[in-house]
Amino acid sequence: MYVVQELSSCFEHLTQCHKIKTTCAILILWILHRFLVDTSFGTNITFVRPAYFIISAFSGFPDIKYYYVFLFLLYIVSVLGNTVVMVIICVDHTLRTPKYIAVFNLAFVDLFEGTALLPKVLDIFLFDHPYISYNDCFTLLFFYYTCIVMQSFNLVALSYDRLIAIIFPLHYHVKVTHRFMFSLIASFWLYAITFAVIAVGLLTRHSYCNSVVINSYFCDYGQIYRLACDDKTRSIIVSILSTVLNLWLPLVFIVFTYLYIGYALTKVATVHERVKAFKTCTAHLSLVAVFFLPVIIASNSMGNLNPNARIINLSLTSVFPPTLNPIIYVLQTQEIKESVKKLFKIRRQSKIAVHV
Repeated sequence: MYVVQELSSCFEHLTQCHKIKTTCAILILWILHRFLVDTSFGTNITFVRPAYFIISAFSGFPDIKYYYVFLFLLYIVSVLGNTVVMVIICVDHTLRTPKYIAVFNLAFVDLFEGTALLPKVLDIFLFDHPYISYNDCFTLLFFYYTCIVMQSFNLVALSYDRLIAIIFPLHYHVKVTHRFMFSLIASFWLYAITFAVIAVGLLTRHSYCNSVVINSYFCDYGQIYRLACDDKTRSIIVSILSTVLNLWLPLVFIVFTYLYIGYALTKVATVHERVKAFKTCTAHLSLVAVFFLPVIIASNSMGNLNPNARIINLSLTSVFPPTLNPIIYVLQTQEIKESVKKLFKIRRQSKIAVHV
């Protein structure tokens, strides 16, 4: 009854402000933690925890190392591209707007995800180190999970920014302030970290007394809980909740945001104005497609793919968005293109001045 009352109280206040939304989300996660993770606390239970896991990845691929070299090249492009975007936003004062707080955070998350995941993956397979310790495995999974959730909700922040900018242009600077965007991004970070702690913490409440071979290219949540030799119900519940809360709900919000934008523009704008308004959304829509489409395809086709195809699908899903996001923003965002031209012009003028 106490849990029902807490949830009811939470949902009654969800519409007040984003801070209360975040508090309620954390409360729900805390309740999930108590009932899904902490059920064994205070009881005399011994968990079987192996010293290490073995990442098996591909089988029957004679030249698979070339694929990992390809992933390494994508990682280099991702590091360079996201670093360039972050530097441009920091250097150009005209880009220090609420929107580019979210863009900077997305570049940081992309850079952090790739740096947390790919170097270890390349070490495992290119240098033949398939063993990963128990603690390292769950640490890697925690950082990966946090970044994936943040990528999803960062796109939500950008879609909200576009909604207010197009539907309420006169109130944009009042509704979307630096303080609001900082608070929103911080709230998403708090939620993502809390969810990752719960998901990874739940895996530590399992015993792994059968196989220690993970049939994936990294410490995959779904593959790890399947190795457990005790009840997997709680892990399955968290896996389903993760898909709903961190994938489908953000996607539904973004889709309805653009449906509402399109509907509103048909009522008040000319064709030229509609095209002009939607041009400001092309970069964000491209980011949404790059992130959500591979994830949806991967999640809906897991049962129909052989293990090697599933691993390729998962690895490309993890690598492509961080690689393509900075390219999309540099090529499709007019402000960043103008900033790049300005920076090159300043650099060229400084070189000419030095030679003179």
